[in-house]
Amino acid sequence: MNFRPLHDRVVVRRITAEEKTAGGIIIPDTAQEKPMEGEIIAAGPGARNEAGQLVALDVKAGDRVLFGKWSGTEVKISGEDLLIMKESDIMGIVEAAAPAKKK
Repeated sequence: MNFRPLHDRVVVRRITAEEKTAGGIIIPDTAQEKPMEGEIIAAGPGARNEAGQLVALDVKAGDRVLFGKWSGTEVKISGEDLLIMKESDIMGIVEAAAPAKKK
């Protein structure tokens, strides 16, 4: 991908939603909601504060994040559907769960 977001914007690829419920019922494409989880593909350098200093973003490429249902602008880059949004639209970073300790 040859796209570099500016300022505090990030490019996010949605992570595909589960097509089955926990009970094994298959959900058709038309009834599925758009996932609110994605992976950061690219991030801008950061925003400037009142003093003109660059404030780096808290997220980086490869982070798995949660965002609002209506967040971002949908774009197609290199044939792939992506979202461009501001860092403030991101609710948090999903971290991998630590393995359970045995007693």
